[in-house]
Amino acid sequence: MKKILIANRGEIALRIMRTCREMGIQTVAVFSEADRNALFVQYADEAFCIGPPASSESYLRIDKIIEVAKKTNSDGVHPGYGFLSENSEFARRLEKEGIILIGPSAESMEVMGDKLAAKETAMKSEVPLVPGSEGAISDLEEAKKVAQGVGFPLLIKASAGGGGKGMRAVDEIDQIEEQLKLAMSEAKSAFGDPSVFIERYVKSPRHIEIQILADQHGNCVYLFERECSIQRRHQKVVEEAPSSVLTPELRKEMGECAVQLALACNYIGAGTVEFLLDDKHNFFFLEMNTRLQVEHPVSEMITGIDLVKQQILVARGEKLAFSQDDLEINGHALEVRVYAENPQNNFLPDIGTLSTYRRPQGTGIRVDDGFEEGMDIPIYYDPMIAKLITYASTREEAIDRMTRAIEEFEITGVTTTLDFCKLAINHEAFTSGNFDTHFVQDHFSPEMLDSKDEDISIAAAAFIGMIDSAQEQTNTTVDSSSRSKWKSNRKRLL
Repeated sequence: MKKILIANRGEIALRIMRTCREMGIQTVAVFSEADRNALFVQYADEAFCIGPPASSESYLRIDKIIEVAKKTNSDGVHPGYGFLSENSEFARRLEKEGIILIGPSAESMEVMGDKLAAKETAMKSEVPLVPGSEGAISDLEEAKKVAQGVGFPLLIKASAGGGGKGMRAVDEIDQIEEQLKLAMSEAKSAFGDPSVFIERYVKSPRHIEIQILADQHGNCVYLFERECSIQRRHQKVVEEAPSSVLTPELRKEMGECAVQLALACNYIGAGTVEFLLDDKHNFFFLEMNTRLQVEHPVSEMITGIDLVKQQILVARGEKLAFSQDDLEINGHALEVRVYAENPQNNFLPDIGTLSTYRRPQGTGIRVDDGFEEGMDIPIYYDPMIAKLITYASTREEAIDRMTRAIEEFEITGVTTTLDFCKLAINHEAFTSGNFDTHFVQDHFSPEMLDSKDEDISIAAAAFIGMIDSAQEQTNTTVDSSSRSKWKSNRKRLL
C-alpha cells in the first residue's frame, strides 16, 4: 500500500496519518468546511473538502469519499472510529471499486453490528450471555412473557447501534409498556431500526473489553483487556489497562472467548469484544465493536504494539508476526478523555475557542489530539478535545502520573472534564479498584467540584492577604502580575 485515504477527522485521523508516515505511506485527508484549518488537514499529503460541516453532508457521504479515493489513486481507506467505520454498505462499495478497507469484511460488520445476530453467534460459540430474549421483541404481550422469565430488573435494548441510545431500564411489570414504546421509538429515530430485545439487568457491573487482532490466514490473538467502567450517559470517560480485578485465569478465559467469537464470524483486523463482569466475577458477552476503539492507546502502551500499523499490515495480506505466547502485559496505562463538557451541568457539551491550550509533558505521557491554541471547538461533532494517556510500571504510579498530567494540562476558553477526571481517578473507590459502571451516580455530584473551587478561593484569599499585609509593613508595591500568575495556576491546587 502506497497511499491511504483517512475517512475521518480530528485526533484519530492525525493518529493514523502518523503511523502511515512512519511506514512510508502517503495520506489523503477528506474534510468538511468546518475542519478546513484542522491539524489533520495540514498534516496530510493531500486534502480535499467534501462538503458542509454537518456529518450527513460530509463525513458520511460514501459517494464523495469514494470519489476522492479514486481521484487520488488511494490503495486503501482507513475509517478510524465512528462515522462510516462500521458501515457495511461502505465496505461493499469500496470492495466493488477495488479499494481495500482497512477493517473487517461487510459480512463481519453485519453479524456483529446487529446485537441479536451477535448474541446468536456468541451462543453458538459457547460464549457466556446475559439471560434474555433469543430474538427481537415485537409486541407488549411477548415482552411481558419474556420479562417474567428473565426477572427484574431488566433492560430493553436496541438491536442496532450503541452509545446508550434505545436502552431502557425496567424495575417492574407495570413499566414495561411505556419503556418498550420509548425504547423502540428511540431505536427507530437513532438507527432506523425499531428492533429491541430484553435481557437481565446485571447489578454492579464492570465494563471489561478484550482487544483482538486477526489476520487473513486464520490467526487471531487477544491483546488483553481494558477496564472502561467509569462512564457518563453510557459513554466511557476513563479507561485503563490492565483491569485491577482480573486474575490471570479470568483474563485468559475472557481472551479465549473473544478470539473464539472473532473466528466464528471470520473476523479480520483489529476489533474489541465487550463484556459485563458482575460482582461475583462472572462475565457475559455484551457486544463486539468491529473497528479501532477510542481507547486503543492503553493497549498499545502495555503491549508495545502499534494497532494501526497492524491493521494496515493485515489489510495488505500479511500474517501476524507474533503469537499469543509472544504477548505479555508490561506496566499499567491510564487514559482520560478530555471533553468540552460541563460536569457540573450533567456533562452538557460546551463550545468556544481554545484561548489557552498547553499539553502536559514528561516521561510516560501521551496526548492524542487534533487541536492547537486558538482553534474553535466545532458544534457539529463529538466534543472530545484530546485523549490523555499515562504509562508507568504500576497502577499507582500511572494514577500519580495522570494526576500530574491533568494539573499541567492548561485549557481555557471552554469548560472541560479535566477536573472531574482528576477527582475520579483519585477517589477511594477508583484507587481501591472497588468501582463499577455506576461510579458517576454513586460517587460524584456537581457540588464536589464546587467545594474544590471554594477551597482554592480560600487559599488564594489567604495568600493575597499575606501579600497585602507585607505591603503595608514595607510600604512597597507588589506587581499585579504575581496575582494573575497565582490565579492562572489555581488549577494546580485541584
